[in-house]
Amino acid sequence: MSKRNTQQRRHAIVALVQERGEVSVEELTRSFATSEVTIRKDLALLETGGLLLRRYGGAVSLPAEMVNAGDPAKVSERKLAIARAAAERIRDHNRIIIDSGTTTSAMIPLLGHKRGLIVMTNSLNVAGALRELENEPTLLMTGGTWDPHSESFQGQVAEQVLRSYDFDQLFIGADGIDLARGTTTFNELVGLSRVMAEVAREVVVMVESDKIGRRIPNLELPWERIQTLVTDDALSPEARDSIQAKGVTLICAPSLSDHSRR
Repeated sequence: MSKRNTQQRRHAIVALVQERGEVSVEELTRSFATSEVTIRKDLALLETGGLLLRRYGGAVSLPAEMVNAGDPAKVSERKLAIARAAAERIRDHNRIIIDSGTTTSAMIPLLGHKRGLIVMTNSLNVAGALRELENEPTLLMTGGTWDPHSESFQGQVAEQVLRSYDFDQLFIGADGIDLARGTTTFNELVGLSRVMAEVAREVVVMVESDKIGRRIPNLELPWERIQTLVTDDALSPEARDSIQAKGVTLICAPSLSDHSRR
């Protein structure tokens, strides 16, 4: 299927979810005459873009307070700016963990000039992208139990593998940032993220500014586990002050258009 048809299908999925409030994977598979794997990938991408929320077996529309009225192209630009700023913190021969997620994945093409990297991941998508780099890093996989919601490996086996190593940095995203508590997520499986943070000397959270202040029930990483937060330059002054008061290094990446004019 062409990229244009894929984009049309995803726009149609968003419209359907907004119209009905909730749709199932099975229903979408029938409607678009495609596989469940394809639909689940669509839903994962659309959720990351802030256009819907995945639920078991399907998707639901965003609550009114979470609706992002911005242009999706601008969201993508913010992710790339964050990815660039995060990648600049990685030195040759670093041992790093890259968690699953589109914001963390956006950093991978920027690592092609890095030498001697050792990278652990729980994501098949991240692993595949790393193998395409000119200077392919030494790749480690957590293994474990596949979680279709997060499209990553989770569980005790993955945690045991991680505890066998130590790392310079962890790069991890978040569904939301609670300014009082730390990173939050819709996923109830948070054990692996916490182990990742335990075995890394620097935890780098990569998150768009419109997710900062978002209240989500599941606490993933408390502030005391986070050393660095990389976001975009649309962050409010109040949020900047609150984060820096936690002792966290805050990096607000300028947009790519601003960067290109320098």
